[in-house]
Amino acid sequence: MKSRTKVVVIGGGIAGCSTLYHLTQEGWSDVVLVERDELTSGTTWHSAAQVTNFGANQTMVGLKTHSINLYKRLSEDPEYPINYHHADGGIRLANTDAQMQGYRHFASMARGMDVDLEVIDAEECARRHPLISTENLLGGLWDPLDGDIDPAQLCQALAYHARTAGAEVYRNTPVTALTQHKDDTWTVHTKHGDIDCDIVVNACGYRVNEVGSMMGVHHPVASMEHQYFLTEDIPAIVEAGHRMPLLRCPISDYYSRQEKNGLLVGFYEQNCKTWGMDGIDPNFVNALCPDDLERVMDVLEGAFERMPALAETGIRSIVNGPITYTIDGAPLVGPIPGKRNAFCIIGLRAGLGEGGGHGWLLAQQIVHGEAQYDTWVIDPRRFTGHANVELTALKAIEDYQNEFRFHFPHEHRPAARPAKTTPLTPVMAAEGAEFTVVNGWERVDYIKPSPNFHPTLSFNFDEAFDVVAAEVKNVAENVGLCEVNGFNRFEITGSDRHSFLDRMFCGAVTKRDGRVGLGYLLNHHGMVKGEATVANLPDSDRGPQRIWYGSAAASEYHDMDWLQMHLREDEDVQIRSLTNDQTILVLAGPKARDVLSACSRGDWSKEAFPWLSLRECFIGFAPATVLSVSFSGELAYEIHVPNNALYAAYLALREAGEAHGMKLFGARAVDAMRLEKGFMHWKAELLTEFDPFETALDRFVKPEKPSNFIGKAALHKRMAEGPRKKLVTLKVDATHAPAHGGASLMQDGKVVGTVTSGDWGHRVGMNLAYAFVDPALATPGTQIPLDLYGEMVGTEVIDPSPYDPSYALMRG
Repeated sequence: MKSRTKVVVIGGGIAGCSTLYHLTQEGWSDVVLVERDELTSGTTWHSAAQVTNFGANQTMVGLKTHSINLYKRLSEDPEYPINYHHADGGIRLANTDAQMQGYRHFASMARGMDVDLEVIDAEECARRHPLISTENLLGGLWDPLDGDIDPAQLCQALAYHARTAGAEVYRNTPVTALTQHKDDTWTVHTKHGDIDCDIVVNACGYRVNEVGSMMGVHHPVASMEHQYFLTEDIPAIVEAGHRMPLLRCPISDYYSRQEKNGLLVGFYEQNCKTWGMDGIDPNFVNALCPDDLERVMDVLEGAFERMPALAETGIRSIVNGPITYTIDGAPLVGPIPGKRNAFCIIGLRAGLGEGGGHGWLLAQQIVHGEAQYDTWVIDPRRFTGHANVELTALKAIEDYQNEFRFHFPHEHRPAARPAKTTPLTPVMAAEGAEFTVVNGWERVDYIKPSPNFHPTLSFNFDEAFDVVAAEVKNVAENVGLCEVNGFNRFEITGSDRHSFLDRMFCGAVTKRDGRVGLGYLLNHHGMVKGEATVANLPDSDRGPQRIWYGSAAASEYHDMDWLQMHLREDEDVQIRSLTNDQTILVLAGPKARDVLSACSRGDWSKEAFPWLSLRECFIGFAPATVLSVSFSGELAYEIHVPNNALYAAYLALREAGEAHGMKLFGARAVDAMRLEKGFMHWKAELLTEFDPFETALDRFVKPEKPSNFIGKAALHKRMAEGPRKKLVTLKVDATHAPAHGGASLMQDGKVVGTVTSGDWGHRVGMNLAYAFVDPALATPGTQIPLDLYGEMVGTEVIDPSPYDPSYALMRG
């Protein structure tokens, strides 16, 4: 066994084998995999092993497509062939118009990844799958490349090809401890000796937290028992003359695929059960949980109704084994928060179907620092301090119960809520707030007109449209108040704080006390990594000179990792998080200055407190820091308040606002207004797949500035090559529905652009969307058809910021 290597991958299931294989494909051969038992002895060996193209976003579609292409290539390799039933086809059923509309959106989204999904009616579903009934069925989504694969053979093939490329695999080698050294390298202690390495990868399936505890971290992964059975031969399958397509049924919570001349039928019962919450028997290897068909009888009855042949077929064997879930159902693939040279590829509930792609994207991150897709949807840092095992288990149960039911826009399921709150959360609830969730925080979405107001789940504009319109109208004409909790806030101190940030940002960074600026961070490839507000606080009785770095609520762990990773030992810079200590109250509208002046001493005139200014003050008697910045396009102030004084500040503002028609507004109004102003969201428009010039951030980039900012050399190279895409603002010719992220723009039958976000602009009376399009189509006035839920509608490229393009209103 080696005593020194570049990477040690811990775990020999699909996650570990795929990572090892793809590391060698990226050119790293000095890599090792260690497995406590035999390869595939955990969840992988009993997987139903379905391989589909379907994904809820383009990143997931892309990694699944990579898996399919990889598995097809491996299956045809004469040196080490594997059993892969490629392109049997598969159907996701639907019995509501809303589900069918969702399928049309996913088909449009997948088209942008060169994947052809087809929306078919009930009769066509039955024609393609002759075992099903069309009772209570509208149709389904057809994936022509759906199939299944032999899990053990797949992993052995990946390990074989990795070994051929120089990697090594050590079976029956349990890891007993992990030690990280001062230079951030690791020693992996095993039963058979130690291995020193640069990088460690946790790919341990349901034993993920046994290895996590060796690092001093906890991963939000929980296991669920999952049952399927194999039937005896079914005559209709023998007579069909072709393999049955795979079937996934959100109506009755089951799936099926052909297994020899019978079926494999799996269940997602409502009376489901977590597994391993209090520890896992060390001897649980190649093992299963006790059968419990009584638990799935209600689901089984629905399966009988949909597939009558099942009622006449015997059961050959039953499998009940653990599968892993995360808080949102997507895996954790990428850097481990707060650790250096440590990665994970865990929580793969659909491991076999996706594992090829997950290992591919992780290997790219390890070797190159980023993957070719923006991987935030699977990034381990998207969950923060609220992600404990109890919360994860509650969300795992909820996700398991809704396995084949996708999330609708503005759908926020109730399990494990509220996770993060402020003193105002119950106050806002009493005001009638409907809440959305941002990084676990309960944030006001809008104020309900009545307690029993429940909009229909749909991809169309819903019943909250007029409610949001009224909130926007009041902000534009009077003044509104909004709580923005969870906003990421770091306090940066030290004599080198300005030079440090100058190196981190690609543009100018304001250094004057009492001033605020907006800037963008790039990765080493010259792509957009992050967005942050930089506020310079003067020396006062509240603290020394310091900088507040503010960014999206979801970026809390991501941005801290990135900043700390680039601190130099000789720099006098300290970074500490205030994210959970303070909350923002946003005061927005033409009367905002009047309200602020009524509850806070001092001169708040435009001359005394101009746009992009900062001031420490009191709101009533509550200490606060006010920033003159706006995300709505109106005159606005961000009022940053310690949480212990938040309620007092809120009461003072409400009292001051009574004379000026002040009303509450929520996140939906904010999102609509920011589209009208040309403002972007992190991980909607601000992605690592595009550089700042492609993302229309030209005015924030200073490529010739003296400091050698991160990504500078790569950005200059990209500037010479020219843009591949350009971000544009679109006017959409539809009044019934917005364009949701992922929708495809088409021209001459080809995809020429992808929507990132869309909503109705209430102040300009337009259906607006942002999209990345081919550069030749980025000129205002260009017409580009949009696939909006299967219907081609017109769009027109317009100038950004259709509302107050001169920015006069927000300057006051």
